[in-house]
Amino acid sequence: MTKKMIVKVFLVLNLIILLTSFASAQKASDESKIKKGNVGGYMIAQTEKVDQSYNAGYSMYVAAYPLLKKYPGRSFQSGLFGTWMHPQYDRPLPVDKLYTDIEGGLGWWRDTEYATETPKFIMGGVQRDFVGWANGPGAGQGRDWSKPKGKYGVAQLSPWLLWPPDGLNLKQGTCGELFGSGYLPLPLTEPKSKTAGEDIITGNQCWTLFLNTGNFKGPVAFFTPYFWTQASVDDQQLNGLFLDQRPSLANKPFQMETQHIHSFEATDSKGQTYARIAPTQYPVGPDGNSNLLHRLMVYNKKALWNKVDAWFQGGLPADGTIDLEGATMQKFKKGVRSNWKLYADNVPKDKLALMNITSYMDANVTDTATLRVRWEGAIITHRKTNNGSLVTLPEYYKLVKNGNDEVGQWIAVAPEEVPAETRLHNVDFSNSDKRIPIAYITPKEKESCWKTPGPVAGPFEAKLGDGSVVTYYWYRFADQPALLNADLTKDEREEMQRRVELLHRHWKKDREYLPSPFIGKLADIDPALIVTPPKGLEFGYVPIVTQQGLKKLNHGM
Repeated sequence: MTKKMIVKVFLVLNLIILLTSFASAQKASDESKIKKGNVGGYMIAQTEKVDQSYNAGYSMYVAAYPLLKKYPGRSFQSGLFGTWMHPQYDRPLPVDKLYTDIEGGLGWWRDTEYATETPKFIMGGVQRDFVGWANGPGAGQGRDWSKPKGKYGVAQLSPWLLWPPDGLNLKQGTCGELFGSGYLPLPLTEPKSKTAGEDIITGNQCWTLFLNTGNFKGPVAFFTPYFWTQASVDDQQLNGLFLDQRPSLANKPFQMETQHIHSFEATDSKGQTYARIAPTQYPVGPDGNSNLLHRLMVYNKKALWNKVDAWFQGGLPADGTIDLEGATMQKFKKGVRSNWKLYADNVPKDKLALMNITSYMDANVTDTATLRVRWEGAIITHRKTNNGSLVTLPEYYKLVKNGNDEVGQWIAVAPEEVPAETRLHNVDFSNSDKRIPIAYITPKEKESCWKTPGPVAGPFEAKLGDGSVVTYYWYRFADQPALLNADLTKDEREEMQRRVELLHRHWKKDREYLPSPFIGKLADIDPALIVTPPKGLEFGYVPIVTQQGLKKLNHGM
C-alpha cells in the first residue's frame, strides 16, 4: 500500500468515526428530549346501592384478556376489573387507621415471576395495614420463610386444583371470556376464646374462594381465621374488627386499578407536548361492544352458611349451591368514570393531566347486569386473534390547555398528527427485562411444617402454560402447612378434617355453585392445574405446590 493510499484510508476511517460520533450524539440528544412515564389510575364502575344486610360475601364475572399486545416486563402492573371487600363495622373504630380486606383478582404484578400476556388470578388478602398479605396457598409477601408475612394465611381446600405460588394461571390465549369468582364464608372451624394464648377471640368465618370457570367449578381455598386475628394479639384493641368475625361490606367499589402502563412524552420545537402509550386493548364482541364486568351478586348467610352450618352439626348434607333467596344483584348504572393520568418524571402530582378516554369510550350501552362499553372513533383499531377480537385504544396523545388551565388534558390524536421530530414514532415498548425468573422454593428443613408430619404422596409435577414447572405433594388436609400455622390444636384440626371430608364426598368440580352468567362464555383455567387425587386419597387430602421454576427442580423431600 502506497503512502497516498494509507492517507486516504486514514481520512476515510476518521470520517466514519466522526459520522458515527455525530449519529450517537444526535440519538442521545433525541432521547434526552423524550421523557419516560407511565399511565396509572382507575376506571370506576357506577353501581346502585344494596341493603347492608347482604353482608356474607359476593360473586362476579370479569372479562379476562391480554391488556397489552405483548407483556412488557415486570415494571408493568395492572389489574382487570375487580373489587375490595372490607369488613362492615357498626361502631366507630378505636384507631385512626385500619386497612384490611380481600382484594386481588385478575391482573399482572411487579413480583410475578412467570408472567404472560394472559392474566393470572391472586386472592389478595391484606392483614392490618399491609404488614402481610396472602395471595394463595403458600403465596404471600416476599420469599423469606423465616418471616412468613401471610404465606401461611391461605389453606388449600380443593382436591382437584393446584395453586401455583406465582398466581392461578388461566388458559393461554384467553380473550374476553368471563372468569367467575367470589368469596363466601364457610364454618370450617369453631370460634375460639383464646388466640395465641391471649384473651382474644378468633371467629369461625373461613372466607372461601369459589370459582366458576369452563373447566373447574366450586370452592378452592380459604383464609384461615388466624390470618386476620394475628394483628389483634399484638394490639388487643383491634379484637373483633377483622373478617374472621365481622360481616363483609355490602356496597363495594368495582374498579380497574392500573399502576403502570409504559408511556413516553416529548415536546416539539413549537413547545407542543405529545405522548405515546403502550398499545392497550380490550375485548370486543360481534356487536362492537366490550362486556367487562357482569352479574354482581351479594349474599347474606341464608345463601350458603346456614345450610352448611346445620350440615356440619349433624343435619342433612348441603349441596353447596347458592340459595338465591339469600342473594341480590347489585345493578350497574350507565357510565364509567376514569382518572387515568400520564405520570412523567419530575412532574408534581398536582400538575398531572388526565387522559380524556371518555372521548372515545361510550358506556351508555351498559345495562343493569353488565358493565358494557363501546369504543368509537377513527383512531380506534380492531384486530382478530385465534381466540377472539380486540380493540386497540389510541396510542398517541396531545396535551391541550385552554384558557387559565395550567394542567390541561391529554387528547387522543392520529399518529400522523405527531411531528416526526418528537421521535415518539420510534420508541420501543418491548420487554427489556432479561432477568431469569427466580424459583419459588418452600422450606426443606426436616423439622419444618412442610416435612413434619409431611406429605403422604409425591412428588408429582405439572408443566404450566406460562412455561414453569410446579412440584406438588398430597397432604392430609389437617396436616397441610397453613393449618399447622393457624393457631389450632390437634383436636380442632381433626374437626376441620371431618368437615372437609364431608365436602369432598358431596361437592364436585363439575357442577354450578355460583349463580351462572346471563351472557358470554366462561374462561378456562390452565388445564395443567386440574388434577385427580391418587387412589385412596380421594377424600380429605389436598395437593400442595412446594416448588415452581422454569425446569425440574431438586425436590428435596
